[in-house]
Order: sequence, then C-alpha cells, then structure tokens
Amino acid sequence: MTWLASSVMGRRGVAQAREGAHHQLTEDAQGQFHYVYGPYASPVMTIAPGDVVAVETLDAFGGAVKTEDDLPSKVLNMPFVNPQNGPIAVTGAKKGDVLAVHIKSLLPRGPQPAGTTALIPDFGGLVASSLTHLNAPITERVKKMEVTPDGVKFSDRITLPYEPFVGTMGVSPEIEAISSLVPDFYGGNMDLPDVAPGAVIYFPVQRDEAYFYIGDCHGRQGDGELCGVAVEIPATVTVQIDLIKDWAIPSVRLETEDFIMSVGSARPMEDAARMAYRDLIRWMVEDYGFEESEAYFLATQAGKMRVGNMVDPKYSLGASMLKTYLGGTGD
Repeated sequence: MTWLASSVMGRRGVAQAREGAHHQLTEDAQGQFHYVYGPYASPVMTIAPGDVVAVETLDAFGGAVKTEDDLPSKVLNMPFVNPQNGPIAVTGAKKGDVLAVHIKSLLPRGPQPAGTTALIPDFGGLVASSLTHLNAPITERVKKMEVTPDGVKFSDRITLPYEPFVGTMGVSPEIEAISSLVPDFYGGNMDLPDVAPGAVIYFPVQRDEAYFYIGDCHGRQGDGELCGVAVEIPATVTVQIDLIKDWAIPSVRLETEDFIMSVGSARPMEDAARMAYRDLIRWMVEDYGFEESEAYFLATQAGKMRVGNMVDPKYSLGASMLKTYLGGTGD
C-alpha cells in the first residue's frame, strides 16, 4: 500500500485511490487542442472517478519550434501557444466538489532533442517591455536540449537531472474562457515544479463534470521560470483522477508523501504569497486541528515558499508545511 491510502484523495475520494478503467488520450484522439480554460468546448472523453488516463501532450510551442533557427517571433501564432488536452469530463462532479489528480508518470516523447527553451523579446523575468520602457528588446534565441529520464543535456559540459512536471493543468471556470497562459484559483499555467509525478493536486470544481485540462509539460525548471520558458517538452503524462465530495477549498492545493501545499496566483508577488500562506493556515486549522494563531506561528517558523513562475500574467507561489509537523492524517 502506498502513501496514497492516507492522502486526502485516498481517505475522502469517491474511488479512495483505487484505480478504475484505463484510457488513452492520444494526439490524434485529441484532435483540436485548446488555448483557453473554459466551459464551452465539448469533452474529448468522459471518465469515472478513479479512472487513469495517459495523455499525449504537445510542448508549449505546439511543436512549431523544431530547430534553434526557428525563432518564436517567426513561427508562433500568438496567442495560440500553451495547447491543452481536454476537456475531460468527470462523471458526478458538481460545483463545490474537488477534483483530485494524482500524477503517476511523465515521460518525454517524440524525436530528440525533445526539450526547448528560448529568450523571447518583451517576455521574461529580467526583460523590460517595449510597451512601457525605452530599452531595446532582448536578443531572441532558441536552445534545444536532449531530454530523457537519464537527464537534460543542457550542454556538452552540463547534464541536469530530469525532474519533470506539468506546467499547466486545472478545471474549467464556471462561465469564463481564460487563456491557458494564465494561472488562477482553478489551476491553469502555474508552472509549479511540485506538480510532479507522485503528487496529488486538488482543484475546486466550478461546473458540472469539472472539465479537466492538461498540457505544457516540462523536463525541469528552476524556481521562478526566470526567462519565461522552462525545458518545454512533448510528453506522455499519466494521471489518475478522483472526485472528493463535501470539501470546500478556495484554490489549488497539493499533497505529496512528505508535505501539503497551498497555491496562490496573483500580482503583485507578495499577494500570491499571502494567498498561499493564508490558505495553508486555513487547511491546518480545518483539517489538522490547529488553532489559527498557532498555525500562524508554525507557518512562520517552518513554512516553505516555492516560486512557480514570476513571468506570467499572474505569479504562482506555493506555501508548504511538512507533514511531520502536522500530526494525524488530516481528518
């Protein structure tokens, strides 16, 4: 028995972490990819809580940047980037429920070099926008990298560990159709490295059947996604999806064997940090029996803050607490 049995998904999920039917969502079966999170596209498949889906995703550029000579400004059709698979409808999901998504595996697919990063004019954490500054745009450049489970070949001298994660995933907002470049309470483009194999991510359902989207997989990324582009890869990502009733959460939460995390997405960055820590303290009070001021003290002395991205329309930060300090199972 894995740690999933003691997770929120295992204890409260409709399927209680038991695997149901297995499905494949291939690139051909997906057909039309989506560039917004919204309720207006028809589901590409319908699954039951507990089902497992293997999804073939495109990279953030939709495969258009094939070589280092393919400059994004020349080959991309903005704003049609960050293509998403889905929506996947989940039977029985209602507004007020929580969708639990356990990432089982994430592997690069397609020809090598499978990884792409880039410097893009007017985009990135250290770049001034030509809309508001007199600075000249940064010199555009593409870097391709071989990406396998053995590592990310950054250069002939440096091979980085393969630490894959899903950059963009979540559920449909209730009525809005929002760009897949934007993170918010429903998930979206959080670019948070902890959304990785082994983790369970919890999303507040906004509409019937949840309408789950996923895409934008990464071979790895440093905190903040500094230049705005991680090691973007096409991938096969396998997820197990469950449904939790009667658990009201305001935004995305995440759980691993070792810690719990709350995610805040906002600008300025300190608001994202405040939102993340506020929800972490709320979680500690509601499910772990802490008094609020005691949880505030503990978050101050033992909390960790992960910067997912500092480049997107909203920044995403994750506030976490080790389970060893929480005690119990969270009931």
